[in-house]
Amino acid sequence: MSRILSALVLALALPAFGHELRPAYLELIEAAPGEFRVLWKTPMRGEMRLSLAPEFTGRTEEITPIVTRQGQGAAVQTWRLKAVDPLPGQSIRIAGLEGTMTDALVRVEFADGSSWGKRLTPAAPAAQVPAHPNAWTVAGDYLAFGVEHILTGIDHLLFVFALILITRGGWLLVKTVTAFTVSHSITLSAAALGWVRVPQRPIEALIALSIALVAVEIVRLRQGREGLTSRAPWLAALAFGLLHGFGFAGGLREAGLPDRHIPQALLCFSAGVEIGHFLFVGAAVCLITLFRRLKIRTPAWAHLVPPYAIGSVAMFWAIQRIAAF
Repeated sequence: MSRILSALVLALALPAFGHELRPAYLELIEAAPGEFRVLWKTPMRGEMRLSLAPEFTGRTEEITPIVTRQGQGAAVQTWRLKAVDPLPGQSIRIAGLEGTMTDALVRVEFADGSSWGKRLTPAAPAAQVPAHPNAWTVAGDYLAFGVEHILTGIDHLLFVFALILITRGGWLLVKTVTAFTVSHSITLSAAALGWVRVPQRPIEALIALSIALVAVEIVRLRQGREGLTSRAPWLAALAFGLLHGFGFAGGLREAGLPDRHIPQALLCFSAGVEIGHFLFVGAAVCLITLFRRLKIRTPAWAHLVPPYAIGSVAMFWAIQRIAAF
């Protein structure tokens, strides 16, 4: 079983050696009939940004110059646009998206209070603005974004996997997962709504250190030295979950929240995160249970391989993220 768990750890960890890219975000808000304020965020890797650009099938005109500034992990461009042809019925395409591994969120808010949103992917980089936008499309888009964010957030998944190993299943796992859910939901909501502001890079480094700490506790437990974290892992989940909530909020903040639908978008994003979270926990528990029943014979030291693998990856991330300050 230890070999299988080690392989699972490496499968989770290897994709994350390349830093996760936030999704692109395009927002158009109608300020006057046919005129839109445009906000366009393009993900960046270091000093280089992805070669992406919004395109419209109908005629449009730029009525102000494009102003560009660099934010954390994204290039932000703003300008005003006139839709010579009505925007409803046009298709919006993110040129270059098909050659990337990121997504793009598109939000359009009209002067009459209606809105439309869509998540574009490399496989489907374009979508048509409906003639009668439905505000409830926000729910589906942010729900899907939440699920994707947790399932591609390798550091968050590795922390949850470490918690599964240290609890060894049962009621203690339920308490620990619940504590993690409650704590990260608090900081996710507070940070996304702007009630609390913390720098993202130190948070990411602390998230990596939290994974390493739990890995150390797993090693101590398997050597017969039970510590506070192994006796009450729900306390560690409660404390470190606050850090992970700030990490989730960073992804949501980069994507942006629609001004007129902030509660709906936040609720759906949070629900998506929890759906993805419990899908992962369920799959991991089933896999561990399956291989325990197989009773594969392994060397005596093999049970230490998974926590050492988790800790090594986590410390690599910590050093990498601290060096990026």
